Order: sequence, then structure tokens, then C-alpha cells
Amino acid sequence: MRLVVSAAVVVALFVAAAPARAAIVPQRSIAGVALELTKAQVRAKLGAPPRVRHGRNDFGAWTQFVYPRVEVTFQSGNAVTGLQTTSPKERTARGAHVGSTKAELVARVPGLKCEPGHCFLGSFRAGRRVTEFLLRRGRVTRIVVGFVID
Repeated sequence: MRLVVSAAVVVALFVAAAPARAAIVPQRSIAGVALELTKAQVRAKLGAPPRVRHGRNDFGAWTQFVYPRVEVTFQSGNAVTGLQTTSPKERTARGAHVGSTKAELVARVPGLKCEPGHCFLGSFRAGRRVTEFLLRRGRVTRIVVGFVID
């Protein structure tokens, strides 16, 4: 009896220590990183980025932290303005992911609007949040969550 109880405790400890399931929360986050987090908060969640890119565009200077499963963009400041993934390991609560077919995507993401080449939630108006599922040959190739800049 004692062996069974000990085995159950060990199994419970392994289950409790299992990593959290990867998640995309439309209009909010990818890989546990939410829009509007600071650079320090992103580093606290994901660690030091393996790669950092810098550049300039029509809206000013930008920085991008590149992690294996998510790219985090900071446009003209210290707060996250965009997230994107090409990893099939990142999924919505209902299972939409890179690699999903358009039909699977429509069935798994309520309120989705589709046009040639992409499906999306939100409005492409300045300051609004949008979640975009880019499609190629009927399958999702990239998922983006971010603020519309212009």
C-alpha cells in the first residue's frame, strides 16, 4: 500500500512540474507574452533573447526579440506592439495553429473574417488590436497578434 501511495505522489509531482501548454490568446498574447509588456517583463518570462534585431521604419526605431517560438516587436518604445509565430507548437485554446487548414481555422476561431491570403480578428484601424492568420495554399503559415500602427 505504501508503495502505491509513494508512486502516486511521484506521478503527481511530475504532472505538477510539467511545462504549461503553449498558447495563443487572440488579440492578447503568444507564448505567454502579452501585448504591452515591457522589455524587462518579456525577459523575465522568456529569458534573454537568443537574437535581437534593430531597425528603423516610417514609424521610428524598432527592436525585435527573436525566440525559437515567438518574435516580439517593440515599435518606437519599451512596450510590446507585436508578436508573431511560425511554430506549430503554439496553439489557441481550441487548437488553431501554424499548419491548420483554412477550414480548421474557421471552425476553431470564432468570429474570424477571411479574405484571400489571410483570416483575421479585429479591425485594421490605427491603434486597434488585430490577430492575423496568414495563409499559403490553404494552410496557416504565420500567426500575428499586434497593434495596427497606421
